[in-house]
Amino acid sequence: MTLLDHGRGAGDVIVVGPASWNTLVRVPTLPTGGSQTVFATGHRTALGGTSAGKAVTLTALGVPTRLHTVLGMDAAAERIRAALAPVDVTAWPAVAGRSEQHLNLMSDDGGRLSVYLELPTAAPGAGPTAEQIAAAGAVVVDLAEWTMPVLAMARAAGTPVICDVHDDDGLAAFQRPWADAADLVLVSADRLADPVAYLRDRVARGCALAVCTRGAEGALACDADGLWQVDPAPAVPVDSNGAGDAFLAGLLAGLLAGRDTPSALGWASAAGAAAVSSPELGAPDLTRETLAAAGVRVRRA
Repeated sequence: MTLLDHGRGAGDVIVVGPASWNTLVRVPTLPTGGSQTVFATGHRTALGGTSAGKAVTLTALGVPTRLHTVLGMDAAAERIRAALAPVDVTAWPAVAGRSEQHLNLMSDDGGRLSVYLELPTAAPGAGPTAEQIAAAGAVVVDLAEWTMPVLAMARAAGTPVICDVHDDDGLAAFQRPWADAADLVLVSADRLADPVAYLRDRVARGCALAVCTRGAEGALACDADGLWQVDPAPAVPVDSNGAGDAFLAGLLAGLLAGRDTPSALGWASAAGAAAVSSPELGAPDLTRETLAAAGVRVRRA
């Protein structure tokens, strides 16, 4: 039995949350405090947003996926729609008509500073219906205020809830509804003093599988039977944007395909490495065969 053996017989996934149009600027190092001049080594614009990244990789892996996001009526929305062309998208209107946009400074050592240029407010009623949620195989609910009602609807329907809480420290009030509702939770180690304690606490509170990504050190995971150590898959670092999203998409694709927990975690590590090695958001060219061939080692810690 795996996390998603819930008797529905459906492999479809609803992803709910942000899609954005980003300006990406490469710098040798991230700026520190104080006035200064920084010379970029390159810059470009591209698709962004944590939900867009997950939907792109899930779609590439052949998982029937519908992305629910918020878009304005602006040039950024047109670019986002074009970049998401392979994905089944339901776009809800943004108040004031502005789409989400970021300015990301990315350093050569993998650091990132993200500046929100536009953060849209969703019009009332945005998001999937209770009927759509009940019919789905799983619902990925990303961090945005307008997605919060989806958590309760999914729990009421008994649909597995997948949440990426990013740099949660275990204490911040904003992430708590998502972390507490999740059957599968993903967190980064960036702000965790004790990742193992965090993962064990999530499982003790009812989460079936809690996973912490640790960059080049791989990942840790915890289920009812204890800890898993996930080795990093080989990568040629190009762009870290969307790496965590691809990791979660690979994990979810593996579980939906009936893989056991260690095999699915191996898929996740390989998907994250593929995203790091690509200039695109997530891993749009990834295949299940690539993930299966990666042979990432996952063992009990």
